[in-house]
Amino acid sequence: MTTSPAPTRLRSLAAWEPSPTVMRRSALAAVIANTGIAFTGAVVRVTSSGLGCPDWPRCTGDSLVPVHSPDHPVLNMAIEFGNRMLGIAVFATVAFCLLVAVRMRPRRRNLVSLAVLLPFGVLLQGIIGGLTVWYALTPGWVTVHFLGTIVMLVLSVWLHMRASEGDGPPQPTMRRELRWLVGAFTAVTVLVLVAGTVVTGSGPHAGDAESVRYPLPVDEVAKLHSGLVWVSVGLLVALLVGLKLTGAQRLPMVRAWQVAAVIAAQAGIGVVQYFTGVPAALVSLHVLGACLLWVVALRLAFATRTRE
Repeated sequence: MTTSPAPTRLRSLAAWEPSPTVMRRSALAAVIANTGIAFTGAVVRVTSSGLGCPDWPRCTGDSLVPVHSPDHPVLNMAIEFGNRMLGIAVFATVAFCLLVAVRMRPRRRNLVSLAVLLPFGVLLQGIIGGLTVWYALTPGWVTVHFLGTIVMLVLSVWLHMRASEGDGPPQPTMRRELRWLVGAFTAVTVLVLVAGTVVTGSGPHAGDAESVRYPLPVDEVAKLHSGLVWVSVGLLVALLVGLKLTGAQRLPMVRAWQVAAVIAAQAGIGVVQYFTGVPAALVSLHVLGACLLWVVALRLAFATRTRE
């Protein structure tokens, strides 16, 4: 008499106790997945593929997948549909994070609480994406959709950082004044990201050639964006000097320099795209860089304290 493999698999799953390493790696995968789909979303915008699938959740009115249409080029439909399929991969990634957090022993409630938010966040992002399509990629909805990604990165990085440390009481790694400086830098970084979405919504890469734009002069909005970047640079320089003079721990110093490296790369991309007419490829890289900047800024914020 043979044993059915299905009950055996169920028993194996019930006995599965993933290690903290699996938890950390799955949380890191969530960070990468949410960053990746932000990049592919930028590709959708710069290729004017935002309405390649003009309906949601179907691609067209009567089909879940792209079908030939004289109104929508095949390439644009494929790019938009591919981005939607990546959303399913992101959901699978965060769902695995939740499974790992629930099955890990001893169970850490803080990890479960964070992990349970991720699948709901992905579903909400899917709904926002659908509304963005229904409203023909108006810049307000595009901005909300990108800022939703920023929130998802907060949750993903938070989960990864907490999975990488213990549950002991937090111990500061720098003086209080420097922690305030990190908080100010993080707040200004949020403003930089928001201003960046307004620049995009006022320029040529809003997602579709026929989409409306913010009724704002691109040059002036770009100047505001760059001004906020310079404020963040000033705060970061002050932080680096303060960390050096006060003999702070190595971890926050390393992460502050990581932020500096990403800002330098972002600034280079931003300057080049401004003086070359905002080419599509550089816009996609700039969005990817924005997400990386947010990730390293969050990691710096978590380096203001440590837990055993």
